[in-house]
Amino acid sequence: MWPQPFFDALRDARRVLVAGAGGGFDVYAGLPLAFALMDAGRTVHLASLSIVHLHGLDRDVWIEPGIAAVTAATGGPDDYFPERTLARWLARHRLPDTVYAFPRTGVRPLRSAYRRLARRLGLDAIILVDGGTDLLLRGDEAALGTPVEDATSLAAVAGTPVPARLVASIGFGIDAYHGVNHVQVLENIAALDRAGAFLGAFTVPSQSTVAARYRAAVADAQAATPARPSLVNGQIAAALTGAAGDVELAGRTPGMSLFVNPLMTMYFTFDLAGLAARHLYLDAIRDTDDLLDVSHRIDRFRDTVTPRPRRAYPH
Repeated sequence: MWPQPFFDALRDARRVLVAGAGGGFDVYAGLPLAFALMDAGRTVHLASLSIVHLHGLDRDVWIEPGIAAVTAATGGPDDYFPERTLARWLARHRLPDTVYAFPRTGVRPLRSAYRRLARRLGLDAIILVDGGTDLLLRGDEAALGTPVEDATSLAAVAGTPVPARLVASIGFGIDAYHGVNHVQVLENIAALDRAGAFLGAFTVPSQSTVAARYRAAVADAQAATPARPSLVNGQIAAALTGAAGDVELAGRTPGMSLFVNPLMTMYFTFDLAGLAARHLYLDAIRDTDDLLDVSHRIDRFRDTVTPRPRRAYPH
């Protein structure tokens, strides 16, 4: 058997934070990894860059500046609250039900929050998870998808000193809906491999208990949030049943065509520092305080580059 560098990097990690890079349901994309690590005896915590108005929550939810500890008992909006939806599912399945939620901020306050949480939990590792491939785009691609939250999280964790900092991307192909050219994603992965930052890819086995628990959590989230279901996790969950092609999913817009396929069940994994080092505008957003400033700086950066031409997959 050959080594798996991603799991080798976690060999000595006993306390691991699995964090969603983007807002909303990205934390769900980390659940298969979280369940596998729990089953291996690791202490696993979950976190999310939230798009909910967290400052409307009760004061006792705030355990540190910029960190809300959301549990099954937390109040808040009934129509859309992914972190609490997940916490309630975890509680019903007798799993630790705290999901740490970060407000939507720029890099500087988010980095401070990650550092506080790392100290509070005594973290050995942070796995930043992206549902899709936006996080793997360096900035000169034909389109960047929805990069603001992902880039903010990447820059924040890059500045958080823990022994192991890793990236896991699942849902290859999903971001075509946002204009991402996945040939360029593959080019980026190849470049990261040459730089020693690509830690390999592996599939979540569809017949495993890990996959079954993930599908159950996603189905619960879809039922709890019928007006805003996660199309990303819906496609990954569908792929984990062996579905393929233009499957019927809640949350589709009229005329939208899907291409669910087995590649969506694969985690592509990376050394976070290596990924950050190849990023072209990360330095420009490191001192931001809010996401609007992050967005403006990305736009200004895009004005300075000639995007790589879009290419069709040749096979």
